[in-house]
Amino acid sequence: MAKPHAVMVPYEAQGHMNPMLKVAKLLYQKGFYITFVINESNKQRLLRARGPAALDGLPSFRFAAISEGLPVPEEGTIQDPIAHCEALSRDTPLPFFRQLVDDLRSSADVPPITCLVCDGIVTFPLKVAKELDVPCALFWTPSACGFLGYSYIRKLVEKGLTPLKDESCLTNGYLDTVVDFVPAMEGIRLGDLPGGVSTTDSMLSFAINVTDKAYKGSAIFINTIVDLERGALDVLSKMFPPVYAIGPLQLLEKNKIPPNSELESIAVNLWKEDLECLNWLDKKEPKSVIYVNFGSMARMTAQELLEFGWGLANSKQNFMWVIRPDLVLGESAAFPPEFEAEIKERGLLLTWTAQEKILRHPSVGGFLTHCGWNSLLESIIGGVPMICWPVGGEQATNCWFACKHWGLGLKITEVKRAEVERLVRELMVGESGKKMKSKAMEWKKVVEDAVTAPAGSSYMNFDNLVNEVLLSKFQSR
Repeated sequence: MAKPHAVMVPYEAQGHMNPMLKVAKLLYQKGFYITFVINESNKQRLLRARGPAALDGLPSFRFAAISEGLPVPEEGTIQDPIAHCEALSRDTPLPFFRQLVDDLRSSADVPPITCLVCDGIVTFPLKVAKELDVPCALFWTPSACGFLGYSYIRKLVEKGLTPLKDESCLTNGYLDTVVDFVPAMEGIRLGDLPGGVSTTDSMLSFAINVTDKAYKGSAIFINTIVDLERGALDVLSKMFPPVYAIGPLQLLEKNKIPPNSELESIAVNLWKEDLECLNWLDKKEPKSVIYVNFGSMARMTAQELLEFGWGLANSKQNFMWVIRPDLVLGESAAFPPEFEAEIKERGLLLTWTAQEKILRHPSVGGFLTHCGWNSLLESIIGGVPMICWPVGGEQATNCWFACKHWGLGLKITEVKRAEVERLVRELMVGESGKKMKSKAMEWKKVVEDAVTAPAGSSYMNFDNLVNEVLLSKFQSR
């Protein structure tokens, strides 16, 4: 019997590829043939990180690489995100994607394409879906509140609130302006909205472009939970095509895919993962370690690195810190010898690790994060409260909700060692930290219930997405 065939097109950053791969695995488990599309740059990175068999896939789960019309970055560097987004705005990858689709359609051992699934900011597949007359579902990997914030950037621009007139707006209190026209976000400040801190027209134009095209999708689905983001989801459902909340994908994957599945061999981690750190955690007391990771794209100055480092060291708390090779702008990460001596036994520095496993480890009691949506969800799944240092995108919006509405975080307002030390102590051993740990355990139960069969909201929403949208053309054949 023929299989439905889903072509999956992620945005080519780690935090977008990982959740898209989870969706692909869930569809595979439901009987879909999967073609997972990556760019040439990430093809090379995956082969370096995971070895020559990294892209072998399975008979019904294939990887395919296409050019995006951009030079492949040198080893040790990443694609310039602004250049990448500008290429997407111009649909530069479209002819390469069309050629791939033509090749798939002419291949005798590949079933006909019955649906496309693309990242919400990768919109060129919408044109191909229309040509093929198949549904194209848009996967928005940010939070629902983040997506809602992006959808209001056009109005921010129309009202003259952004882009910022000059750099002084970052420090003169302008970002504290309350924005009163975004529903489900009463009281939010300009600086807490995506695009509200932008001084560039190009990224604002990109955000407006992709949210305008969201109306053209057959459906939108988001890696979130109804009970966590009900207000934002209600607003989005009135603005766009059918909206499905199907998260957290980590738990949905765990519940729907059996242990020891053949899918375990498939991964898209772009750095080699250090798993020896789990042994280090095993030797620590429960809830005694603060885990530090600023994601796959955030950058900082060498001075900020030192301030974070000495703040962690001076807190006298155990910590594990992931420091990517490209984390520090313009130079490699380096600490003086006295720092290494100070953190001996208490601190562990590494370049990359399996974050989902770390945040579920019983020794981890706090998380210092950039507040990317994947990280925030993984923290909730682990029942771990956060210190938030948002640096871009919708991270400030996630931070605002985590701190103001969900009771899960403390925000860093200034990267100074004394401030970092104070917040780490408060989170790990202070009264606020105790309250947040209790709230984190409450939210942990909420998200677990959402993916539990048969009545969990995300469990049902995923099945509805598949049956109502992704299988619509397959069922009619």
